[in-house]
Amino acid sequence: MDGIGDDAFDSHDLDPDAALWVRGVDYLAGWRDATQAATELDNALTAIGIDTTGSKLRATASADGSALVKLELSAAIVRKIATITRRAGPQERRAG
Repeated sequence: MDGIGDDAFDSHDLDPDAALWVRGVDYLAGWRDATQAATELDNALTAIGIDTTGSKLRATASADGSALVKLELSAAIVRKIATITRRAGPQERRAG
């Protein structure tokens, strides 16, 4: 698979030295959740025909241990996502 889920997807590289750790905070659970969310996003983008090759996605945990996904996309990909979201927006509001 090319794109976010491939080499640019840093989810497997949890860096324990990248942050200050607080005793009792479950950072690993947040990181795992972020990893799953990042994979879900990659699959969804691929399913709607968006090529994420060259995009970067990093799964991490925030200071309080909650999941955090950092995303770096080209302007072209962002515009495609914005267009698709605008088109789907009215449909989602009617369905909800």
